Amino acid sequence: MTKVVLITGASSGLGKATASYLLANNFRVFGTSREPKKYISDINFDLLTFDLNQPETAQKLVNQVMHKAGRIDILINNAGAGITGPIEETDVNSMQSHFSTNFFGPLSLIQKVLPVMRQQKSGLIINITSIGGYMGLPFRGVYSASKGALGVTSEALRMEVKGFGVDIVTIAPGDYATDIASRRIYSPLKKDSPYYDLYKYSMNTIDEHVDQGSNPNDFARMVYKIIKLKNRKVHYRSGSFLQKFSILLKKILPDTLFEKMIMNHYKI
Repeated sequence: MTKVVLITGASSGLGKATASYLLANNFRVFGTSREPKKYISDINFDLLTFDLNQPETAQKLVNQVMHKAGRIDILINNAGAGITGPIEETDVNSMQSHFSTNFFGPLSLIQKVLPVMRQQKSGLIINITSIGGYMGLPFRGVYSASKGALGVTSEALRMEVKGFGVDIVTIAPGDYATDIASRRIYSPLKKDSPYYDLYKYSMNTIDEHVDQGSNPNDFARMVYKIIKLKNRKVHYRSGSFLQKFSILLKKILPDTLFEKMIMNHYKI
């Protein structure tokens, strides 16, 4: 039986790479985008309209997939956004909007997909978090918080739905060479800000890491391998060795020593 995959944010970046890879490996793939018409000429799978900031449209999306395919075997919550800025200077409304995109949006879609998977008595939900979600990073604290929240909630959800035959895992990517920087919310870089020099250096460093990031196809292959596993872990990490190793260091080093390492990296 051909497995049916629904993957959000599939018009570019990791989402597009994963959708294309799964399609090439005989999955029935449905992707989402806020504006599918912009990308339809460059996409070889079904691309449906969905906006994480409009959770009321989640049921319509699920209905569309069910009408076309009759089932949903795998949901990959990939769509999300970045946000940077000193916490003191980041607009609270922007923070709330960011959590709507990275946290509440995926959960609203999960709530609509779970009844389908429970009826099927099978299903896999993969929530894409971030290595940044394991630690507070300067000038990316809100982003770290939203991805960290999704990871912890996934742990709870996994236990709640295990008895229905539904599996939940997270994948935390590091830096990949995608266009995420173009979709990131930036708090303004203010000349008179006490954070000006530190924030400017941080933004340049973040963008350099993305530009030098791994190939998105490597991530797609990892997703495929996880789907094929019979016994899955709760959390997976992908990216460079140093990025994955930083999670281990945070666990074993004293808090203040790990903090010093992060501050040295960002020249604080």
